[in-house]
This record gives sequence, structure tokens and C-alpha cells, in this order.
Amino acid sequence: MLEKFFKLKENGTNVKTEIIAGITTFLAMAYILAVNPSYLGGIDGMSAGAVFSATAISAGIATLCMAFFANYPVALASGMGLNAFFAFTVCGAMGYSYKVALTAVFIEGIIFMLLSLFKFREALVNKIPSNLKFAITAGIGLFIAIIALLNANVVVASESTTVALGELSSPTVVLSLVGLLIIGALQHYKVPGGILLGILITWVLGIIAQLVGWYVPNPEAGVYSVIPQFSLSSFEAPKMFQFDFGFIAKNVPAFILIVFTFLYTDIFDTVGTLIGVAEKGKLLDQDGSLPNATGALMADAVGTVVGACLGTSTVTSYVESSAGVAAGGRTGLTAVTTAVLFFISLIFAPIFTSIPSFATTPAMLYVGLLMLSSIRQVKFDGDIADAIGAFL
Repeated sequence: MLEKFFKLKENGTNVKTEIIAGITTFLAMAYILAVNPSYLGGIDGMSAGAVFSATAISAGIATLCMAFFANYPVALASGMGLNAFFAFTVCGAMGYSYKVALTAVFIEGIIFMLLSLFKFREALVNKIPSNLKFAITAGIGLFIAIIALLNANVVVASESTTVALGELSSPTVVLSLVGLLIIGALQHYKVPGGILLGILITWVLGIIAQLVGWYVPNPEAGVYSVIPQFSLSSFEAPKMFQFDFGFIAKNVPAFILIVFTFLYTDIFDTVGTLIGVAEKGKLLDQDGSLPNATGALMADAVGTVVGACLGTSTVTSYVESSAGVAAGGRTGLTAVTTAVLFFISLIFAPIFTSIPSFATTPAMLYVGLLMLSSIRQVKFDGDIADAIGAFL
């Protein structure tokens, strides 16, 4: 049955290889289960436990959609960069409630579905200038990196220079930078799940720092204990259908801007990821186009709508899927394996929701590095209009 549905032999793979690839992909992207609650859990009205549940469930559903709609070894989850825009721009700088942000994500997902049905997004995947694809990925990487540095106080606000170095001897800064070195070492030696393992090691170092008295919790200053309190009560169901449609009629221009930004960013994020992963797995046509792009894009759209209904930011395809492809994954069976692991991860909610921000900062920085590396593919010596667009 698996052979018939996923066409394993036709794609030069087998059940064992696909399952190993699926596990590899999950380990490579499981950091989002710690990062997303850290990002969104601090928004007024949201909670880390509910965000964790929403993140895991929406990732599992969207990844299953990818498996059955497109038969691709690509996993999906709440997108890095898009969750930062949700938390720090829409609900932060712009001052809107999380319900407004979720409503925008929901509307964006509906628009995605329509664009996918009419194959408009498929045309975008295959027609958008390469310079723009690579440059937007790099820009998102820089955005994630500056947010990570601010979260750990590695950099702070400055009236004279806008951005300045923080107190480099503080525990959060030291632990964050040490964590980045740890992830770098693990990635160098190609340790499976290196990013997730780096988060956990940094967390353990933070616990040791608290036990010896170097890291001192001070809730009034936003510094909390990093020693987890494990209990079944830590699990929290997602807060579903938290929308504010009434905001739209009273704030049409502002709402359109938010939706457009989510839409624009997600389109190019998805495009770059699908093309990159497909190229690595040699899944592209001879002319470089992505076969069955409609199914893959529809999975992304469904994931976004489901994620909004559950209470999390935009769900999108993950470039970390390339780790599973490198391990031999070629079909949707890889995605099914990853999806099952996301559902199983719900059991470990107390662990993921207890991870402090300084432990997730190294992961964010490393993902920013990976995304920024696409700048090497941008051709700045070609058409000047193309180069200016990429630069901006």
C-alpha cells in the first residue's frame, strides 16, 4: 500500500530510508517547538502552553497535507521570521492584539488557498526572478538574527547609534553566545538534531548557572527561573478561533497592510524553500520547474488556515526539510513520519515550554545565518533594476 501510494521504487527509496529521513527532518526543525512559544507566549492574551500545542498540531496537520497533496518530503510548521513579525511588529510596534494578528493570518491563508486553486502561486514559484527569491530569504535571516540578539540583550537600543552592544558579561549574553558556538560545533560534526541538542545543552548550562548563583532570577526585571517544573498540568489546549473580524471594518488600510505583509513574506519564503529542497532532492523538472507545485502550495495554505484557527502564526514549508532529503527522503512518507513525531511531541509540552529565551537565541541566530547565506546566490553585477530590488 505504501509503495503504491508514495511510489517508493519509482523515486529510488524504501520504507526504512523514508522513516529515517522523516526522523532527521523532525530533529532538524523541532527547535520551533521551543522558539514559537517563546516568541508568541509573551504576547498579552496568549500563553506558551497554548502556543506550543497549536504549533505542534498545526505542523502535524500541514505536513500530512504535504504528504498526501504533493507526495513531497517537505515538512511545515510556524515560520521563522513570520512569527517574529507577528509578535514584535503587529503585536509589538504596531500595538494590535493577538486576535487581530490571527485574523490577518487566517485571511492570508484563505487568499493563499484561492491563489493556489487558480495556480497563481504556482506561476509565482516558477516565474519570480531568482535574485528576489534569494534576497528576501537573506533579509528574513537578518530580521531573525537582530530579534534574537535583542532577546538575549547581546544588543540593546541606543539613542546615538540606534543599536549598541549590551553587557557582554551578563549570564544571558554569555550563555547565548556559548550556545551558538555549541550549535556551530554540532553542525560541523554533522550531529543529527544539532540545533535542538544545542538548545537543550544551553538550557542545562543555564540551570547550572542558576544553581551556582551566577544566573539570578528576578521576575520583576523579566529574568525567570530556568529550572523546569514538570507536571501534567503544564499541557494546555490551544485557544481556538480567537479572531477579531470587527477590527477589519474600522481599520481597513492598516489591516490590508498587515495581511499583505504576511502574504508577501510567506509567498517568497515558501517559494524559496520548495525550490531549494526540491533541487537538493533532484525533484525539479528538466526546465527547473517544480512538478505538482499546486499540491505543495495548497498544503502550505491549509496549514496557515489551520494554524490561525488553533492560535499560531503563519505555517510554511521548512528549509530544514533538506536535512531529511540529504538522508535519502524522496516521498511523502518522509513527511508522514515527521508529522507523527510532531503529534507525539505534545506529550513533552512541559519540557519545550520551560526552555528560556537565552537557550533559543542560539537556534534563531543559526537559522538566521543559514537564511543569510542565500545572499551568495544574488547577482549584483547584472541588471541594475534587479540588483536594486534584491538590495532593498
